[in-house]
Amino acid sequence: MSAMAASPIWQARDRLLEALPGLATWTMLLAPAWIPFLFGLDGAMAVAVAVLLFDVYWLCRAFMLLLGVRSTYRHLVRDMATDWLERCREPVPEGMPDPLSFTHLCLIPTYTEPYHVLEETCQAIVEANYPAELKVIGIITRVTDTQGWENVARLRQRFGDRVAYFFHIKDPLEPPLVLGKSAAMNWGGREMVKELTRLGYDLSRVLVTDLDSDYRIHPQYFAWLSYHHAREPRRDTTIWQPVPLFHNNIWQVPAAVRVMSASTSQWQMFLHSQPHRLVAFSSYSCSLQMVHEVGYWDKDVIPEDSRFYWKSFFRFGSRLRVRPMFLPIYGDSPQARDYASTHLSQYNQIKRWAWGITDVPYVLKRLFKHPEIPLWLRLYRFWALFLNHLNWIFLPVLLMFGALMPLWTSLDFSLTDLGHNLTLYSAIIMTATLSSVTALTYIEHRLLPPKPDHWGRLRRALVYLQYFTYPIVGLVLSVIPALESHTRLLLGKHLEYRVTEKMRGA
Repeated sequence: MSAMAASPIWQARDRLLEALPGLATWTMLLAPAWIPFLFGLDGAMAVAVAVLLFDVYWLCRAFMLLLGVRSTYRHLVRDMATDWLERCREPVPEGMPDPLSFTHLCLIPTYTEPYHVLEETCQAIVEANYPAELKVIGIITRVTDTQGWENVARLRQRFGDRVAYFFHIKDPLEPPLVLGKSAAMNWGGREMVKELTRLGYDLSRVLVTDLDSDYRIHPQYFAWLSYHHAREPRRDTTIWQPVPLFHNNIWQVPAAVRVMSASTSQWQMFLHSQPHRLVAFSSYSCSLQMVHEVGYWDKDVIPEDSRFYWKSFFRFGSRLRVRPMFLPIYGDSPQARDYASTHLSQYNQIKRWAWGITDVPYVLKRLFKHPEIPLWLRLYRFWALFLNHLNWIFLPVLLMFGALMPLWTSLDFSLTDLGHNLTLYSAIIMTATLSSVTALTYIEHRLLPPKPDHWGRLRRALVYLQYFTYPIVGLVLSVIPALESHTRLLLGKHLEYRVTEKMRGA
């Protein structure tokens, strides 16, 4: 570390940048209370008008979300029904590579996952509709994880002859690092570049999928990716993002966890209809050459997906693309040893995702150090990042409690006509917003696996009502854990990586 970076002034600067997101979150969160307190009736009126405007905005946004989800759903249905391997065998347009010249590497970090979960992940890979000689599996375990070694040995014995290569990568946990997926991917990515280069592979023709250990790829995943990657003009700087559906154990988890899984999937489906807003999330694919040029995943962060995106952005600038992949990738919803632990596991997973707020100081430090990237693009991307994390907390709280705050903080406002009717107006708009849930529920259930046979008619009917609980479920299992992450960063109490418990039965 340089003397400048270690000086108290630069340390204070870094600490201020860390604190800024949390300060902004709490300032906005408490604005409906402190604005009327400081500015009296005028402030209360301003808050009331803002609440109604945000209510209308949320109504419009709900129906935009519905249209986006519906569009992505149609793309999913179309692409899941297509034989993409057959499409890969079509005559190749001049100037484009042969789709079947691409090898697929699935890089799978694992820690504490039971054998049967990894078995199903590998089973999906070997059964995918793509030539076996063009598939490579790399499983990363910690060097101290002897149980993980045994699992990988069993997996290699069962599946090793059904792929070109099956690698076991033992991460020595070299410091400095933050234990977690990103550090594992850093070591695994470097090892795979060495091994595949030694074996004579062209890294630009190796497509690596950052695959969570519980994720099952769709049978058309590799063929779809090869076909579209070959036809992408900026393929060397493109990240492909599938739609995550947490359906593997969806009928085994509590209703609140199902609601959170559905909302996460629907938000990603909406983003697929807005490609300019897509950021790498959870599991995604790109060329191994791109990973090498970016400098691999960082060893000292928790949110490996978004940080890889930002490293790629500052490396490639306007050449970077995150393209929607209109195929699902199936994951597990959090499921722990008992009912309470399952909800806690869901809470901790959302808290870890919300720790992506640490990208804000990371980006701020680099925002004005890359003049080769257009200023408007740097500012736009940063603003989208900051606003998404701020709205994650601010908007739901404002919509649920904002109409009450000016009434509680200004007696004069409570005596006005608007004060008498503000909560009524807000409730009417929010009820209209909630009506979009019916259509979203229909789309969600078109994608879900069949309900268990032992479920009775009443339980099958009631499951459709669970999504109307989102305002409460979202507050407890999304807003509050996100607020904890922001507050931790504000106070300098950094988060430790916790593996999400997923104890799906064999």
